[in-house]
Amino acid sequence: MGGHALLILLSVASLALLPGATPLQPSQAWSLFKLRQLLGDPPVLGTWHNYTDFCYGGDYKTASAFVECYEDSVTQLHIMGDPGAGARPLPATFSIDAFFTTLSRLPDLKVLTLTNLGLWGPLPGKISRLQKLEIVNVSSNYLYGELPRGLSQLGSLQTLVADHNMLGGKLPGWLKDMPLLAVLSLRNNMLQGTLPESLKDMLSLRSLVLASNNLSGNLPDLKNLQVIDMANNALGPKFPRLGRKVASVVLAGNKFSDGLPADMLASCYLLERLDVSGNRFVGPFPAALLSLPSMEYLSIAGNRFTGRLSGNASCGENLRFVDLSSNLLTGSLPGCLLAAPGKSVLFSANCLSTAGDDSQSQHPSPFCRNQALAVGIVPEQGHKKSGA
Repeated sequence: MGGHALLILLSVASLALLPGATPLQPSQAWSLFKLRQLLGDPPVLGTWHNYTDFCYGGDYKTASAFVECYEDSVTQLHIMGDPGAGARPLPATFSIDAFFTTLSRLPDLKVLTLTNLGLWGPLPGKISRLQKLEIVNVSSNYLYGELPRGLSQLGSLQTLVADHNMLGGKLPGWLKDMPLLAVLSLRNNMLQGTLPESLKDMLSLRSLVLASNNLSGNLPDLKNLQVIDMANNALGPKFPRLGRKVASVVLAGNKFSDGLPADMLASCYLLERLDVSGNRFVGPFPAALLSLPSMEYLSIAGNRFTGRLSGNASCGENLRFVDLSSNLLTGSLPGCLLAAPGKSVLFSANCLSTAGDDSQSQHPSPFCRNQALAVGIVPEQGHKKSGA
């Protein structure tokens, strides 16, 4: 009998170790239902019921809404509205302060996704109560105001994504106080002013996406970054300093007007994407960009780059897209851009010899030289720039 009793005790103990044997804390289950109520019972949470086992009952989970737990506590919360429906702002009775107060009752939360839900209001500083947060995505809502200083108290935060909101003010210098922040994406907001020099002190930052804001001025040193997207601002005129490990640089639609630093870019062997289209760049086009070993996408369209291309120039084996359109290039298009299948190459509105190919029209050669003189690219004509 003693051995039989011991076997029963061991069986009970082993059951207690099973995930399903540790239900979610009732207070946290209440908080999840309170969040649903504050969101106005959206359709995306239609599978949440009073009997739902959030931690270990997979039947309620959808691709757009689910919870992950460790033992009896929520560690991940994902609620994603329909991106195609274009969520309207929640009613005037909605309180983002009350919403984050409720969220703070999930103290072990590490990953938070709240997208396309119609959230509106300033991001509350009490987000600092969620001390274990590592990843936050609150994109495609109606958040406004400046980033709260409380974010700097999240010492474990590695990723912050708040694209497609109405966040404003300057990018704060206190971001340097976030030791683990590696990804910061604030695309399509209302940020303005210059970027803080303290960005260069963020040694953990690897990806910075600030496209489609109202930023201006020169960029600080960006040598630590691997992904840079600053498209559609008013940045410039100087090209930023980059590190050798950079993989993607998108500066399209700004006010950069100097030349490209050929020597610096030639050492960026990991560079896969470079888009400087729609700026005011002048000077020689560094043809060596075509042969960078990792380069896949290169666009210099809509600038005033000059130079004579050679049909014998080489291309990197990974190159798939090249746009040289609307510059002042002369000579012949490199054969490696024409012969290889699978490449998309645009080169219209230059002064290139196309060997009978009229599909992408070119200007006559004198046009490019006259334009170069007009914008002061040729040194001896520089004093005529303002008159032109």
